Amino acid sequence: MDTYRNEPVVTAAAWQGAEVAAKSHWIKCLSQEQLEALYTAALRIEKQGIDYLEAGAADFVLPSFDRLSKELLQTLEGGLGFVLVRGFPVEAYDEQMITRMFWGLGIQLGTAEPQDAAGKRLHHVRDSGEQLEKKSDLRAYQTNRAINYHNDGSDIFALLCLRRASAGGRSKLVSAVSVFNEILRRRPDLARVLQRPFVFDARGQQLAGAPPCQTVPIFNFHAGYLNVLYKREYIDLAQRFEDVPPLTREQGEALDLMDAVCEQLSMEFEMRPGDILIANNYDMLHARSAFHDQDTRVAGRHMLRIWMSIPNGRPLPQVLVGTREFHHSYKRRMIDQRD
Repeated sequence: MDTYRNEPVVTAAAWQGAEVAAKSHWIKCLSQEQLEALYTAALRIEKQGIDYLEAGAADFVLPSFDRLSKELLQTLEGGLGFVLVRGFPVEAYDEQMITRMFWGLGIQLGTAEPQDAAGKRLHHVRDSGEQLEKKSDLRAYQTNRAINYHNDGSDIFALLCLRRASAGGRSKLVSAVSVFNEILRRRPDLARVLQRPFVFDARGQQLAGAPPCQTVPIFNFHAGYLNVLYKREYIDLAQRFEDVPPLTREQGEALDLMDAVCEQLSMEFEMRPGDILIANNYDMLHARSAFHDQDTRVAGRHMLRIWMSIPNGRPLPQVLVGTREFHHSYKRRMIDQRD
């Protein structure tokens, strides 16, 4: 049974940004052997005419990744909760080959899940030139605006940097577990508020037949795990719907404290071309600063993103089954349990 948590959560994923940033154990580098194997597998897929989006781990047989994949999965669930993989050869190949290779690496860790209502399982994260407030189905990652601390969907996300922006676009990462613990220490009353339902604008990506907003707690504690679902922008944007009740004073205070603590406990870094950030979506929140590209004639900041369910994923609470972010991983858990 899901319960309110009124004690700190002790886990390896509860870390302080300043301490982690001063170390390098969260950075892994790909070997030449791994890169060559990945390219060979992707080239074989291309020559056979196989749609890489339909390719599974059996199509990308990569023994050189076995040990690394096991280490990453243990880090992502039950460990620090994130890793930065360096050395992906984005400058050596064209975008199509890079995309195939990235997909092949990703599915060594798990099963790629849909990221939108259209069912797309790989997204290009870049500026569309449009404004979030003026288009109801536009999502924050499709703009160049600063994005507040949030999590993506499924068990983990993998984000590959193809190109940096001319200015800005720095990444931030924070342990949501540490954020909860700090809020609990300062304001236990607001920690309880954050474990009650909030209304999120689904941005047109809601499940079939579902309303345009979803109602779910920011923090929920289930089966020994603390889980987070946070998108401040989408909570604020949900206020545009007439049937959504105004945020209470307590809710507004809790959200402001959440944002402040995220900023205080986070680490900030710049993703370089060839970097892949992989993180657990229940333990981690990430953000980015606003960015712009000075020369509009040249393609700007560009990331590739995959959301995945992983084989060692935690039990999920039923409250997440109706969310666009975690529905697929929840459903996959149920199928795996029956099997």
